[in-house]
Amino acid sequence: QVQLVESGGGLVQAGDSLRVACIASGRTDSSYWMGWFRQAPGKEREFVAAISVRGGSEYYADSVKGRFTISRDNAKNALYLQMDSLKPEDTAVYYCVAEGIMSRTYRISDRRRYPYWGQGTQVTVSS
Repeated sequence: QVQLVESGGGLVQAGDSLRVACIASGRTDSSYWMGWFRQAPGKEREFVAAISVRGGSEYYADSVKGRFTISRDNAKNALYLQMDSLKPEDTAVYYCVAEGIMSRTYRISDRRRYPYWGQGTQVTVSS
């Protein structure tokens, strides 16, 4: 089992930067992919970014590529999402996720790959 707790959300203006963080506990060997999803009001949850076990590979949704950067610090059991050049359409609840051993057959961007979810942190970007 992996427990995930996000922090760092808030209200910012368009063009600003913000970093959200996630701390994992429970299974802390860090031998799993982690990522971020988000859900805007009235919309389905969507993939944002994912990072491999040692951080050597990163994947991004087209909508955030070039603006967001995912990273992890396994010594601290931490996952980060640096968000730059924020837009109002980035407004959403951001969820930290971790993959499960039995769900690795799903694609990186498929939410079914990630059975472990945090409670979410709200990011609001005003225009």
